Amino acid sequence: MFIHIGDDNVIRSEEVIAIIDHQLISSSTINEQMLFNQRKNKKVLDPSDEGTKSIVITRDYIYYSPLSVLTLKKRASMISTISKLEDYSESFEE
Repeated sequence: MFIHIGDDNVIRSEEVIAIIDHQLISSSTINEQMLFNQRKNKKVLDPSDEGTKSIVITRDYIYYSPLSVLTLKKRASMISTISKLEDYSESFEE
């Protein structure tokens, strides 16, 4: 399944490693160093800090998102719930 994380970015839900509040990044030198290294390797997409509320870390890239961590969590939970539903579409077909 896919998650829309804002700014026309849609990512595969299984590729998400972490979603971090943007305000917490500056409180950790390890996080700052990781972002610096990934930016140097051109693995950071949309690095503009304007309006950024969260950072989504995937296997290959880091995305800056204008959506809050809570909103992204709800979207991911919704996808998880949908994927657990059984497919009853065949029972309605004739």
